[in-house]
Amino acid sequence: MLVRLGVALAIGLLIGLERGWERRELPEGHRAAGLRTFGVIGLTGGIAVQLGSALTIPALAIAVGVIAALGYWRESATAEDISVTTAAASVLTLCLGALAGSGAIAPAAAAAVVMTLVLSFKPELHGIIRHIERDELLATLRLLLISVVLLPVIPDRGMGPWHAFNPYRTWWLVVLVASISYIGYFAIKLLGAQRGVLVTGLFGGMVSSTAVTLNLSRHAREEESQGDTAAGTDGDGGLLDLLAAGIAIATAMMFPRLLVIVGAVAIVLVEPLLWPSAAAAIAAVAVALWLVRDGVGRGLPAGHEHTDPGNPLDLWSAVRFALILAVIGVMAQAARTWMGSGGLYVLAAISGLVDAAPVSLSVATMVVAGQTSIAVAVRVILIAAAVNTALKPILAAMTGGARIGWRVLAVVACVIGAGAVGFVVRG
Repeated sequence: MLVRLGVALAIGLLIGLERGWERRELPEGHRAAGLRTFGVIGLTGGIAVQLGSALTIPALAIAVGVIAALGYWRESATAEDISVTTAAASVLTLCLGALAGSGAIAPAAAAAVVMTLVLSFKPELHGIIRHIERDELLATLRLLLISVVLLPVIPDRGMGPWHAFNPYRTWWLVVLVASISYIGYFAIKLLGAQRGVLVTGLFGGMVSSTAVTLNLSRHAREEESQGDTAAGTDGDGGLLDLLAAGIAIATAMMFPRLLVIVGAVAIVLVEPLLWPSAAAAIAAVAVALWLVRDGVGRGLPAGHEHTDPGNPLDLWSAVRFALILAVIGVMAQAARTWMGSGGLYVLAAISGLVDAAPVSLSVATMVVAGQTSIAVAVRVILIAAAVNTALKPILAAMTGGARIGWRVLAVVACVIGAGAVGFVVRG
């Protein structure tokens, strides 16, 4: 019992330390609650549990809430910067003290530490609120909607032809891909193009390497019309090299991204895919560093700084990806049934023109179900990735002109060649 009461007291003192520090500039007697008060509240909660009455804790919580409200009212008469946080923290401190007094020492202590951290992060949390945009707030809520609300209630069983469509597994993959894109968006948002095109390509590749290719190629189109000198770079195409390097880094990120989402479905595919994926990614990074030999970390020149990372999480895009994934899953089963492995390879090439992820996830699901071999699945994934990579020079040339197109073509040739070597070496 003494240990429990000691932890309850320590919880109150910890939270009181943070609350007292927050109001340390106020004169003595003008703080609503501080180190000693919170220590007493925590210890009170620990002792209250030992009294054995079911009504003790609720009654004390009400009492602490009333006392905290009175302190809040008193402090409001002398201070402008006030909030109900201290009052809420007082009630929670009582509850955590009671939790520790009941014997749940580790959960109570852990919750107290987390609570103290949240209280101490007031400037940072308020800064986030000031800088977050409505689209970003809605994206966070959408991600929680599709993961916390929708995912648990979706049926987990095979449907449709060959039972190829499993709603739960399909939506789980949507959540996985959306989460990766969400993280990549905010990484770009925090770092920005001014921190370097390579950094933008690095995190943009988590969202979509194709989108990064189109985005950076648009800057090349401006350079084509203005000339290198007018764009603020040297006359030998320094801006184009920089943009091609960013596209190369985004292309490199596509391979670990595929490994993550495929490995989440079928971990057995990670090892055979590791060699070709690593070789391709390393080749892309090496070419990118060579393109910007003297300008690693360089941002875009004046007039080119804006790099829009796009919508952080478009709900319609998530639904569309789910539909594509469902259709590709059924088509993969049909191709395997009617044409064998050759049908899967053709499907991989067609799917790769849009996105390598859907067909990769489909064959990974088939591997888990024992419907295709690991070797066939590996070839399908690599074909889709190779086709998607080979499409980038065409997109770059159409969007940014021939000069950026040739540079991206060189990048892609190295990437596909290195991936092929890795595949052969892996055997």
